[in-house]
Amino acid sequence: MPDIKHFDPDATLETVVRLFWRQGVASTGIQDVVTATGLNRSSLYATFGGKQELYLAALRRYLEQRSEPMFRRLAEDERGLPAVVEFFAGLIKARCSGEYARWGCMVSNAHAGTENSDPEVRALLDRHHQELRDAMYAALVTAQARGQLAPGADPAASADLLALLAYGVNLRSRAGADAATLRRTVAAALDSIADRAAA
Repeated sequence: MPDIKHFDPDATLETVVRLFWRQGVASTGIQDVVTATGLNRSSLYATFGGKQELYLAALRRYLEQRSEPMFRRLAEDERGLPAVVEFFAGLIKARCSGEYARWGCMVSNAHAGTENSDPEVRALLDRHHQELRDAMYAALVTAQARGQLAPGADPAASADLLALLAYGVNLRSRAGADAATLRRTVAAALDSIADRAAA
């Protein structure tokens, strides 16, 4: 007879995402996963593999369900610079208040952790960075077409800068930086590329 799963793998993986996101890989043992999910080790291993496979599945899920929808909205927004302002406002709000306050970003956390030594993890981090950077670039190209960027502002270089700033927001918020400070930093960065005459 085939083995019948008596649990929801999707719900289980969401629990695992939250666990790795909040605690990080190094601080999370397989017993923590067993306790959080209520499953035994054999069920976890049979469905997901070992801890590293479980972490990779959780990281992919985070990327696909949390990061990529935000990036798509930014890239497809036709407002230009106001879309970038809104992106950062939403990011700071998510990182500094509500259910996930002070958790940072699971991907940014991986950049700073030992898990980035794994080639598969690094590939996911690179994918995340490229998609974030491309979304910023798309929004800034729109901003330039709308006359919102300062003369001489380079959308490509500015996209690189703002992508790195987003990682900074994620990491600093996890370390306890307050929302007001982060908002001031973001405003200074955006002011440096905005056309003041168009404001």
